[in-house]
Amino acid sequence: MTETAPVHGGRGEAERGNRRGKREQLLFMVTPWPPRCRRGERKLSSPKVDLRGSGLVHAFLNIASLDDLLGHPVVGASWEGCVIENLLALAPRRTRAGFYRTARGAEIDLVLEMGGKRGTWAIEIKRSPAAGTARGFTVALEDLQPDKAFVVHGSRDNYPRRAGVEAIGLCDLGSALAALT
Repeated sequence: MTETAPVHGGRGEAERGNRRGKREQLLFMVTPWPPRCRRGERKLSSPKVDLRGSGLVHAFLNIASLDDLLGHPVVGASWEGCVIENLLALAPRRTRAGFYRTARGAEIDLVLEMGGKRGTWAIEIKRSPAAGTARGFTVALEDLQPDKAFVVHGSRDNYPRRAGVEAIGLCDLGSALAALT
């Protein structure tokens, strides 16, 4: 392999090219989520950013085992990223994905706009099946009025949470999305 001489005491061309490639790879692994809102609603305009692939996050944080992960504060965010990536992989083509957050505190983790008879789905992501939803989720549902609303969790149990909201396991929600394609 031929080594390139440094230019003006800086890095060689080969090293600069290698760094540029790694930066581009990292850019493709970051997902910016556009905010969604109804007309007239004051929303937070900053996008939500997730790293694609929870394994990458775990590697950056030196999380080597499930026990390490369960004891780490990133476990909830890691679960949320994992759920989002899996659901998007199974969603019908041309699905618009985003999140919903307002200045009043109303928030939905994932909004899938699938169009036509499929409609809009609002999805709150919780690691534990017993975890409650915040008041902001209820307010956001009133604002958006989605066709379906789910709280996806890490268990296999499915049950109604309250009027119009179903608690559902990731596998079952993924199967429901895959059936739409």
